[in-house]
Amino acid sequence: MAEVSTVIPELLRALDLTGVLANALLGGVVARQHRLDPVGFGVLAILSGLGGGVIRDVLLQRGTPVALTDFAYLVMALGGAAVAFLVPLDGRVWQRVFPLVDALALGCWAASGAQKTLLVGLGWLPAVLLGTVTAVGGGAVRDVVLGRLPSIFGGNTLYATCALAASGLLVILHVNSLTRVGPLIATVFGAALCLLARWRGWMLPEEVSLRRTGSGAGSSGEESS
Repeated sequence: MAEVSTVIPELLRALDLTGVLANALLGGVVARQHRLDPVGFGVLAILSGLGGGVIRDVLLQRGTPVALTDFAYLVMALGGAAVAFLVPLDGRVWQRVFPLVDALALGCWAASGAQKTLLVGLGWLPAVLLGTVTAVGGGAVRDVVLGRLPSIFGGNTLYATCALAASGLLVILHVNSLTRVGPLIATVFGAALCLLARWRGWMLPEEVSLRRTGSGAGSSGEESS
């Protein structure tokens, strides 16, 4: 079978590279927050920009990960690191641009990850799973390297959930033969949902407590706590 990088449409490749650049910039911003040197910028940008895609390609087992066979991926990641190192991405402007960059990266990768999975012959459930992994895997790996709990595990507005939704929509569009426009629609949907969740403050519950009321909950007949 031909390598994944040769069977995906050019549009899908463009979406993939857009996600790489966007997340590499985000990795560079985190590196600046931790006052890292240029090597640190490069490493965090590569982890953020390529981590999710590499995990996806390794799981697909369809040849060498595309990030290692297509130089554009590394160039995009290192380019994002260089921009973040040379240009302080902070202040009011960046605070407004950051959510757009983050949402765009999520939408792009959820769509491209799910589409690649379908194109190699796997079913809808692996497509949704790997679309989500592609979107959030790089950021999770970056957080682990920095010794902190990955942000996708809670305490933030919907993120991984948006990737799941975008991946699911891509599968539905693919099944209905909307292969060409599907990635674009799924990308816009995932990005819009991510922005809407951030604007509205939508979060998943951290815990669900199931309490029984009435007598008989314990030997004393009192309500259980």
